[in-house]
Amino acid sequence: MTDWSWVAYTVLEVLIAISCFLGNALVVCAVCIGIRDSLREPTFCFLVSLAVADFLVGVAAVPLAVLLDGWVSVTPDLCLLLSCVVLVLTQASVLSLLAISVDRYLRLHIPLRYKALATQRRTWMAVSVCWTLSCILGFTPLFGWRNYSSLTSDFTNTSSSSSISPPCTFLSVISLPFMVYFNFLGCVMAPLLVMTLLYTQIFRSLQGRLKESCPQAQASLLREKRLACSLALVLILFAGCWIPLHLMNCLLLFQGPQAVTRGTLYTGILLSHANSAVNPVVYACRIPKIQQAYTQIWRRFIVRLNCCHGDKQVCQSIKGSRANHIETCGSGGKSTP
Repeated sequence: MTDWSWVAYTVLEVLIAISCFLGNALVVCAVCIGIRDSLREPTFCFLVSLAVADFLVGVAAVPLAVLLDGWVSVTPDLCLLLSCVVLVLTQASVLSLLAISVDRYLRLHIPLRYKALATQRRTWMAVSVCWTLSCILGFTPLFGWRNYSSLTSDFTNTSSSSSISPPCTFLSVISLPFMVYFNFLGCVMAPLLVMTLLYTQIFRSLQGRLKESCPQAQASLLREKRLACSLALVLILFAGCWIPLHLMNCLLLFQGPQAVTRGTLYTGILLSHANSAVNPVVYACRIPKIQQAYTQIWRRFIVRLNCCHGDKQVCQSIKGSRANHIETCGSGGKSTP
């Protein structure tokens, strides 16, 4: 790539990182602050897990992707460790999406047992299991399936002649067979196929129930269908953004480095990182509870901004509304005369 192309790639990565950081931080705030009751719902707990993974993509994965393009010189072991962090975050996103699809399937097919099974404690245990498995699967190259024999020899030769370590790149330490057979087919495609089957069953079941149910029940089923469509859209975007990069790895493995140009590889990397920036937009456009939470947070921000600029009338109206709210709550929900 020419210099200007690499600059364009780096600038786009910076913009994606900022979008991931701000957008997903807002999602976590929206769920934890704007709609606290939703934390009792398993779907929103898993959604927070996905948002945290996307947030960390902006904070860690994107900067590492830029640095691990040969711009840092570290020991092979440290290079491998940094490369595995990217794999952990990708796996956390996949498992969070899988947990969401399983939750929606159970909610629809065993509604009577669902509340007893999906307790808050079990939900957060499931989130912990997702992240633990992500770490185990993502750090697998540390236990032996790696590809830095050439980098190790370069490091030995370089260290004997100078104190500077060879440049660290992702594919110099991560094996292409590992990326294709284990990461892509085993850790990405297999869960995606399971999720596709689950959502197919969910939509079939919802369609059948909508035809047979009474008008009162249809409203609840339509809300369920809308949420399922939104979550399925998140899944489709994940697959559309990540599969091209994995297919490029397949070409690199079976046809060699000449099969994929550097510019094409950079485009695939940008597309995969952009997925983490797009998800908050999908939540805002498709999930009503998060829309309302965004609106509440924005209003609070505007109000506090006005207070900071000395708008006494606004501040007094806020205090008055809070006092009325407290008085209403204290009177058992009835307004005082």
